[in-house]
Amino acid sequence: MTQKFFLYTRKSTDVEDKQILSIEAQLTELRAFAKENNLEIVEELIEKQTAKVPGRPIFNVMLARIEKGEANGILSWHADRLARNSVDGGRIIYLLDIGRLAALKFPTLWFDNTPQGKFMLNIAFGQSKYYVDSLSENVKRGLRQKVRRGEYPSIAPVGYLNDVRLKTVVVDKKKSAIISQAFELYAKNDSRLEDISDFLAHQGITSRGGKPLKRDRISFILSNPFYVGLFQYAGELYEGKHQPVISKKIFDHVQEVLKQRGRPHHKIKNESQPFCGLFYCTCGMMITGEYKVKRQKNGNVHYYTYYHCSRKSKTIICKEPCIRQEALDIQVSSLLQKFSLSEDWAAELLKMFEKDSVQAAQSSTAFVQEAQGKIEEIKTKLQRLLDSYLEQDVEREVYLKKKAELMGEKKSLEEKSITLKQKQTGWVEPMRKWIKQAEYLPKIAWDSNLFGKKVAAKEIFGSNLLLAGKQARLGAPKIGDNWGQNQWAALQAAHQLASENPKSFVLVPRTGIEPVFDG
Repeated sequence: MTQKFFLYTRKSTDVEDKQILSIEAQLTELRAFAKENNLEIVEELIEKQTAKVPGRPIFNVMLARIEKGEANGILSWHADRLARNSVDGGRIIYLLDIGRLAALKFPTLWFDNTPQGKFMLNIAFGQSKYYVDSLSENVKRGLRQKVRRGEYPSIAPVGYLNDVRLKTVVVDKKKSAIISQAFELYAKNDSRLEDISDFLAHQGITSRGGKPLKRDRISFILSNPFYVGLFQYAGELYEGKHQPVISKKIFDHVQEVLKQRGRPHHKIKNESQPFCGLFYCTCGMMITGEYKVKRQKNGNVHYYTYYHCSRKSKTIICKEPCIRQEALDIQVSSLLQKFSLSEDWAAELLKMFEKDSVQAAQSSTAFVQEAQGKIEEIKTKLQRLLDSYLEQDVEREVYLKKKAELMGEKKSLEEKSITLKQKQTGWVEPMRKWIKQAEYLPKIAWDSNLFGKKVAAKEIFGSNLLLAGKQARLGAPKIGDNWGQNQWAALQAAHQLASENPKSFVLVPRTGIEPVFDG
């Protein structure tokens, strides 16, 4: 019987194939081998797919054609090119058993279609499978060791970058600052996941298609412990070597907000508009937004957004008129402008606070030592917990839960320790941030980003904005509000004072601007 061969070459991108000859090299060697041994080649088949699992399309078609009698032999570089799994290896041996496959030729090893030959082929296939299995275990072992060292073994989340050269995760300075702001916004509990998505989109953080991130993606970001220096791997929490970008305190607050808002989300008829939740009506109810579409007979279509009282009171009939979004936008911008910080005031404040911050550094040694002592105790408990788990004295579920609790406690203590060290200078960064924010307020006020204006207005006015007679103004402070005692109220008072008195009368005393700490 004339022997006809399929010339089969394969290469995949798997780690174990890195040292295997390229497709071109295999073809060159196999063509020379076929010519030297006078083998009749029916067709050359090239496949670029792993053989670790069954399902290679070209390989399956080749075996089907052999069953039809188009060929009765296979020429390949090595047995591992044909199979690295037990299913494909078994199919080839079965075809040899029933006579559909008469010969296998390899330049790198000898094979004869005899009981002894099939036995040796079985061993070759077994060795290939064993190599793949042990390589997989070695890779997993390496990843586990990397994780134990605190090195994240996967793609860095948004706000971080994978340093390919050093094989570490580093902070993306621009995006990490934006992510930090997103956490702070959500922690205030007056923003929805959609609002955070809009905020990130305005800052350039979107999906690959350029669209705003979806709710579940935002929820994943806000609940990812990676941003506080921890990470999860195989269901277990580890302490990472990467730099945190938010504090554990803010992260915990965000988790509380997510938990509170974890009710099923139902899409409402009228999506809330940008300024919703910012104003109260004179009747005490909230102001809501309503989107309207007006179609004229001539075919023109106009789109409007109106704000009016939600009229949810069952005892009060509210007759306050509605106001167009464009008109309300101008009024909000005007209100924000009144609380801006001029360049010369900002420069003077920065000069004063830079001088004071240098003189304000003191340490709280006793408190720091106490915190460090507790951290060492937790480290000891973690080691004992691990020993108990390895000795099988503790169930895995109990081990994972207790480990997560101890690591969370340890992270909180470490942050507390840092906070205590910086107690006397903790006001510096918020002060610097506020000066920059107040100086930047005019740009926010006259920008077209309505969500940005809402965030700034919430920061300044809290829940004290009133809409009455189509006019937005500052209402009476509500119980619990600290309006009149915060920096924004002080800035408004300074503006008023400056309009009535010379500049020298407005300047603060020489004693400085840093807050006074007890003990």
